[in-house]
Amino acid sequence: MSGDTEGDRVAQFSAYRKRMNERILAEPNQVVRRFIALDTQTYQAGALDLKTKELLGLVASMVLRCDDCISYHVAQCKDAGATREELFETFSVGLVVGGSIVIPHMRRAVDFLDRLEQGEAGVPAAHPHD
Repeated sequence: MSGDTEGDRVAQFSAYRKRMNERILAEPNQVVRRFIALDTQTYQAGALDLKTKELLGLVASMVLRCDDCISYHVAQCKDAGATREELFETFSVGLVVGGSIVIPHMRRAVDFLDRLEQGEAGVPAAHPHD
C-alpha cells in the first residue's frame, strides 16, 4: 500500500483489502477458499467470545509483525466492543511476548486505532479474514 496518505489510511486499507480479497476469491483455487473458510470459522464465537478471539489474533499479529493483520484485528476488536484500555493491555502482551522489535508495529497500531476512533470511514468488513 505504498503511496498512502496519512489522512485516509483506514479507508485505503479497507478498500485495498476488499478489492484484493474479492480478486483472490474469484480464482477457482479450493485450497485458498478452504483456508479462508477455516480462518473465518476460527473467529466465530464459541467457548471464547468474538472479542477475546480478536484480541488473541491481535497479539499473534503483533508478534508475527504483520501490519495488515494488526490493522485488521484492531478494527475487528473495536467492532467487537473492545475498549481502548483493553487494546492497550493487548498491545502490552504483544510487546512482552514479541520484544522491542514489536514497537514500530505498535506505533502503527495505535495510529490506526486513533484514526478509527476519529471516525474515518472504511472499517474492514468482518470476513474473509486477514
